[in-house]
Amino acid sequence: MSLAIAPITDITMWMRSSGLEVLLFLSGAILLTRLVRWLGGRITRRIDAASSDSSGLVRSEASKHRHVLTEVIMWSAVVLVYCVTAVLVLQRLGIPVTGLVAPAAVAGVALGFGAQRIVQDVLAGIFIIAERQYGFGDMVRIAALGSETGVTGTVEEVTLRITRMRSANGEVVIVPNGQIVQVINMSRDWARAVIDIPVPSTTDINRVRAILRRVGDDTATDERLGPLLLGPPSVLGVESIEVDKLQVRVVARTLPGKQFEVGRELRARVAAALQQDGITVTADVNTAHPTGAG
Repeated sequence: MSLAIAPITDITMWMRSSGLEVLLFLSGAILLTRLVRWLGGRITRRIDAASSDSSGLVRSEASKHRHVLTEVIMWSAVVLVYCVTAVLVLQRLGIPVTGLVAPAAVAGVALGFGAQRIVQDVLAGIFIIAERQYGFGDMVRIAALGSETGVTGTVEEVTLRITRMRSANGEVVIVPNGQIVQVINMSRDWARAVIDIPVPSTTDINRVRAILRRVGDDTATDERLGPLLLGPPSVLGVESIEVDKLQVRVVARTLPGKQFEVGRELRARVAAALQQDGITVTADVNTAHPTGAG
């Protein structure tokens, strides 16, 4: 009878001592990680709320970097809590942690050969964040290994391993940091909207340039578009000559990320002004891709 009762008594005593500590460690880890995520979300929301510059039109570079840095620190803190909890639980279970050093070293070497790409992604993520190549809210074009054209989208998340973007069509694109070979940041410092207007080759080019200058001046003084511009749009002149048409280029320097909005509005105003003046714009409008600089 005593032999049957002894194991039950041992389990009960263990549950009251080490077992209770294991339960407390696991519960504490879950609560602490939730607290870390809550604090991280609260900090990022405050950063986003105060992220605009003095004009309130674009997100400042410092705030974009702080947003990414907060997410990385939050992720690292969660991993650290779980690692420490795992060590404490192993100790309470009676498993010697020092005895696991040699097997862990062997397992680490084995995993190292199989996880080279993960290590590469993490190292690339560290350099992306440290060098401030891009941040939360930036519009970028990322060319990865095996991609010829790259993917354009708005950065939604940057971790040590991946970069998550959302394209103009609403698609979520996830790119491992170690696979990125080129990044074009269209939201850094300033941007440029480039528009090529095709007009018939028989049109008086001086007349066209005068109309485009007038449209540019009106756009620069517009209450809505004026604050998005860093200067009046410039008429560069004839970009190319073909048999039946001329390509006249207009360039507008804008705030970062605002080149698309300015470009769409400029096209509409240019088309309306030319039609009002009796100049027919050919159907095959060729618009150069807006570019950013940084």
